[in-house]
Amino acid sequence: MKREAETGVGVDGAELWHERLGWAFGLLASDPAERAAALVRLADAERNAQGALDRYHRTWRRRFWPGRRAALRNYQEAALRSLSGGVRDRPAGADVGTWPGLPYALLYLEWEARYPQEWTRHAKEWGTKESLIRDMAVAHHDETVRTKLVELVETVVQRPYRCKDRAYVRVARAVDGDDLRGRLEAASRSDDPWACRHAGYVLHLLDRPELPNTRHVWRSWLAAASSERAPTGPARG
Repeated sequence: MKREAETGVGVDGAELWHERLGWAFGLLASDPAERAAALVRLADAERNAQGALDRYHRTWRRRFWPGRRAALRNYQEAALRSLSGGVRDRPAGADVGTWPGLPYALLYLEWEARYPQEWTRHAKEWGTKESLIRDMAVAHHDETVRTKLVELVETVVQRPYRCKDRAYVRVARAVDGDDLRGRLEAASRSDDPWACRHAGYVLHLLDRPELPNTRHVWRSWLAAASSERAPTGPARG
């Protein structure tokens, strides 16, 4: 583990990240058996992390400080081997584009987007989801990462709303371009009422970068859009 001089936070290299979490890419595998094996590995990792945390908490009932520090180290190491624990805390001040944990953060978000029920059952952390989305909302990603984020935005606007999905507007603004707008335009013309509304709203905000993404703005836009789509015809009664 390397130490970052300014922050004092440990920064692990790509090889160590792969050793700890390389198996997690199986959560997105097309082979059901590979996905099932990854879920078993994830459940074991989460159980180990929780057990280490419980042991650390028990040390606070004692006054033996060396044992407490060892228990804390054991918990920290176990948490890094669980997917949510591994991506939870990015070193302060580090550029997300050069962070070795970036592929695993994208994996965490893509897994939540594509398999929300599994994510909820095995690794639900709304705060981690929100902080990672915000971390991704920068404009200097390489093309591979940018494409992945465009795909994530497209996936999210086409599904029923989940907690913290609103933060994806930040990502949409950061990776705005013809490819993203083309996907959003297509979603806004789909047969799914939610996809139409959500994609239309994101497009509305992309055209108005000064507009905040608040509940008030959402409700105002939704009321206006609903009024425009309301059927017209001769009054009855």
